Parts: sequence; structure tokens; C-alpha cells
Amino acid sequence: MSSVLSAPNAQARLPREVWSLIGANAVIALGYGVVAPVLPELARHFGVGISAATFVITAFAVMRLCAAPPTGLLVQRLGERRIYVTGLAIVALSTSACAFATSYWQLLVFRAFGGIGSTMFFVSALALMIRMSPHDARGRVAGLFSGGFLTGSVVGPVLGSLTVGLGLRAPFLMYGALLLVAAVVVLVSLRNSELAAPADEDELTVTVRVALSHRAYPAALLSNFATGWSFFGLRFALVPLFAAEVLGHSASVAGLALAAFAVGSVIAVIPAGRLSDRIGRKPLLITGLALAGISTASLGLTPSLPIFLAEAVVAGAASGLYGSPQQAAVADIIGRARGGQAVAAFQMMSDFGSIVGSLGVGMLAQQLSFEWAFAISGAILLLASVGWMFAPETRDTPPLWHVSGH
Repeated sequence: MSSVLSAPNAQARLPREVWSLIGANAVIALGYGVVAPVLPELARHFGVGISAATFVITAFAVMRLCAAPPTGLLVQRLGERRIYVTGLAIVALSTSACAFATSYWQLLVFRAFGGIGSTMFFVSALALMIRMSPHDARGRVAGLFSGGFLTGSVVGPVLGSLTVGLGLRAPFLMYGALLLVAAVVVLVSLRNSELAAPADEDELTVTVRVALSHRAYPAALLSNFATGWSFFGLRFALVPLFAAEVLGHSASVAGLALAAFAVGSVIAVIPAGRLSDRIGRKPLLITGLALAGISTASLGLTPSLPIFLAEAVVAGAASGLYGSPQQAAVADIIGRARGGQAVAAFQMMSDFGSIVGSLGVGMLAQQLSFEWAFAISGAILLLASVGWMFAPETRDTPPLWHVSGH
């Protein structure tokens, strides 16, 4: 009966503040897609090797990971809105500065500094979405939030390819301008919003320790680690090499494979969010993670490009199937309490997974084989699926602070 009653509510009009964040998320991803293809090339322009060029990307991820704990504290003390806009401004300025870098070390410092701002706006944006989402539409909001980012990620590289003729530095100026526009839009739309107002001092703070007392939160940490490993680690670090060395195709085909993952995710992420508001988060999390694990492991066994692209779409759809329910489950756990630290820890697991995964899959492929790298990555996703089997359902249950009696 509760599922039937919640269905109409899931279609209710969402607050305008939510749409502002969704739009800003798409713009941010669009800009990142513009600069991502040219960043290593700009680093190589300063005469460094391939390892040094790729370390510019690694440094960004490492700084995101290191900045997450203090960001969680700042979100709880100063409010999500201030940290969000400040983070966007930092990334806008640091990205624009990359266009004027005169040496590799300047580029590295500017990009690493941008990682700090990236964590600030992402953690605060996720915390804001959790606080502002209607309790019966958290899955829908999570799907739209992720869908905006994925759509921008697909369109961004296409837009970036159109700016190639303008030089290597033009995409960074374009991204900086897009971020400043997004910051202004969010600042204006949330300025007088009661939904986005900082939490009162007497509201409960859901720290990581408090969140860990809910058995679904450790499952969410594990599945987000698996997401970071498979999405940022495996796909971006290993898929291009697999396409070149095993399938025998050029780098352009690697881009096509990454686009296939993204298309599959875009297709599934919004419907999965809506469905999780009806049937719950757990069934989609278990099914999506299991399907992602199986399809990821099978990628290493594909003999031809067409089959690989088809399986990439399936793997992407599987990640979309569990992505928005996972975010909605974290929102269920925290509710409208101050949860900056818990949200930051959740995000840290994805960044940690991406760093460990990018290094791990490379070592596995070199020491064993590409097949083993894909297989072990799939096994990590399957392990995360098992973790959710022992976790409780979070939809239509009181948030953690209410269950704890606060």
C-alpha cells in the first residue's frame, strides 16, 4: 500500500532550488568534459613524459581525497551554500589559471588546487540535495542529479573537440567561465531559500561514527568504493589501453567505448531513481551491482569491438541502475540532519577507489593480464552487492537521528 501511495508523490513538482543544483551539475560536468581530453596534452606541451602528464590528473584526485574531511567540517559549521559557491569559485579561478601556466609545475599546482574546490562544491552539493529533497522523491532527485552530470560528461568531450582549433588553452578559459556562471546562478537561486538555509546549531549532527551505526551506511561506503574503482579507475585507466593493445584500435575508439559506458548510464539512472521511490533502494542496489560485476568481468573476454561496445552499454546501464538508489539511500539515512561529515566520508570512498583502482588495474594487467584486471574489478562490484544483501531497506524508514531517539 505504501508503494502505491508514494507513487503520485514521487511525481510532485520539485523545489526550484533542486533544479538549480541539477542544472549547475550539468554545466560543471560539461566543462570538465571540455578540458579533460586536452589536459594531458597541455602538460606534454611543457616537455614532460607521459607519467608526469598523467600525474596532473592523479594530483587532482589526490587533493579531492585529502580535502574531503575538512570540507565535511566546514559544511557543518558554515553551511552547504557558502562552501558550494566558494568551491565553484576556487575551481573556476584555478582552471582559468591553467590557461596561463608557463611551466609544468605551475600547471600541476593550479590543477591540484582545483581538486580542493572540486571536493568543496561536490560534497556541499550532495549535502544540499539530501537536505532539500522531499523524502518521497529522493530517488527521483538523485537520478536527475546524476543524470545531469552524466549528460554533461557525454556532451562535454564533443564540445571540447570543437574547440581544438582555438588552441590548448581555450578550453580552460571556457570551463572557468562556465563555472563562474554556475556559481552566480546557484548563489542567486539559493540566496533567500529556506530549504538551503544553514542548519540550526541545536540540530543533530550525523557524524561518521553516528552514520556507521546504521547498517546500510557501511554498505554504501563499500559500493561507492567499488564505483570509484570501476568507473574512474578501470574505465579511464584500462579501457583505452585494452582498446589499443588487445582490440587493436586507435585512441578514438577508446573514446567511443567510454561514450558507450556513459550512454548506458544515462539511459538507466533517471528511471532507476524513480523506481527506487516505489519499490525501495535495496533491490536495485543488489541487482545493479551484481549486473555491473558480471558485465565488467566479461569485458576482458570480448574478442571484438562491436561486442565490447555492446557490453560497455550494459555495464554502464548497470552502474546507472544502482547509482541513484545508492545516493537516495544515503539521503534516507541522514534525512535533514547536519550530515556534512557523513557525506564527505561517502564521497571519499569513491575518490579512494578511483586512486587505488587506477593503480591496481594497471598492476594487474601488467603482472597478470587484462582479463584478470577486469575480473577482479567485477569481483569487487559483486562483493559490494553482497554487502547490500545484509543491509536493511532505507526507503520509508525514519532517518538515523530519529531512530536514535535524538
